[in-house]
Amino acid sequence: MNTATTGLAAGMALGFAGYFGGFWAFLLVLVLGAAGLIVGLAVQGDLDLRTRRHR
Repeated sequence: MNTATTGLAAGMALGFAGYFGGFWAFLLVLVLGAAGLIVGLAVQGDLDLRTRRHR
């Protein structure tokens, strides 16, 4: 799945959550989607979390 398709799916999910569930559902889907993106990038190897740590 390419970037445009992924963005379209995420936008549609946020739109449905906002329309049917209101602001809090929109916010929950946004936060969980961002967390899933970070975990997915880390598992895939595109995001190195070790370099993000502060001492």
